[in-house]
Amino acid sequence: MLNMDFSQALAIDTEQMDWLTSPSAGVLRKPLEREAKESGHVTSVVQYHADSYFPEHSHPMGEEIFVLEGVFSDEQGDYPAGTYIRNPPGSKHSPFSQQGCVIFVKLNQFNTNDLEEVRVNTRSTAWLPGIEGLQVMPLHAFEHEHVALVKWPAGEVFQPHSHFGGEEIMVLSGEFKDEHGDYPKHTWLRSPHMSKHHPFVEQDTIILVKTGHLPVE
Repeated sequence: MLNMDFSQALAIDTEQMDWLTSPSAGVLRKPLEREAKESGHVTSVVQYHADSYFPEHSHPMGEEIFVLEGVFSDEQGDYPAGTYIRNPPGSKHSPFSQQGCVIFVKLNQFNTNDLEEVRVNTRSTAWLPGIEGLQVMPLHAFEHEHVALVKWPAGEVFQPHSHFGGEEIMVLSGEFKDEHGDYPKHTWLRSPHMSKHHPFVEQDTIILVKTGHLPVE
């Protein structure tokens, strides 16, 4: 078990972590939260070296991926940096990378009724106006869970707010900030149900945000 107390707030700078080996040669990972060593609820950053692959495997409770660098592939296609992927519960695939890649992965965390397969190239998808100076790119929504990219212009200060059902953030570029700290690129944040903060940025910043999915007990 690793970081499975969802009442605990986390802020992990993944760039400062060491890569760990996986069962497949050429595939490395940085575990962020983990229920069991090779099964159950897992969130991690994974690196595929060029011409590496992972054997076919199933996703009993789904798989969610954001491609951070390079090109990630499986038998359905090639997914360049900036691609958002959802493989629903019961799906399976044989992933690989010809040129190498780094991906942010969440395994076995879907609602059992959330069966939509999603492929979004965020580099070619339009931004929508958000609150105040923010821009938003919705990626997926199911019941209380919402996933989106949010673009912050330099100097933006957002209103103080709380998170019903919690919030997770992966900082994709720039530096995200709030009264609790500063979070550079590739920092992963997990904020529990009804946590509060007052976020802001000093430079142009893009974050991947998921809300409403953490336990509310």
